[in-house]
Amino acid sequence: MGRKRLITDSYPVGKRREGPTRTSKGELAADPGETPQSPGRDVDLTELALLRQFDLAWQYGPCTGITRLQRWHRAEEMGLDPPREVHQVLQTHQGDPRFQYSLWHIYPL
Repeated sequence: MGRKRLITDSYPVGKRREGPTRTSKGELAADPGETPQSPGRDVDLTELALLRQFDLAWQYGPCTGITRLQRWHRAEEMGLDPPREVHQVLQTHQGDPRFQYSLWHIYPL
């Protein structure tokens, strides 16, 4: 009787090359269409993290069904003292839906 067949017998074995087109083990390769991160992108991620914290802060009232700016103004009118940094971020990114809508806007009411 011969040896037991393995699944690897069906596929050719090739050696991996480490080179400029490949990454070493443990590193992620950049997507072909992806540009390297710029400092502006880091600022955007920091600002989005601030807005996520605002969304999760229950003391400013519910955030479903309204924009972040509407929620900020409602909290201001009610005397809840929402963070000024959130208002500044929302004013600087008025046309960008990533900044205007809360975490929950993709879920139906």
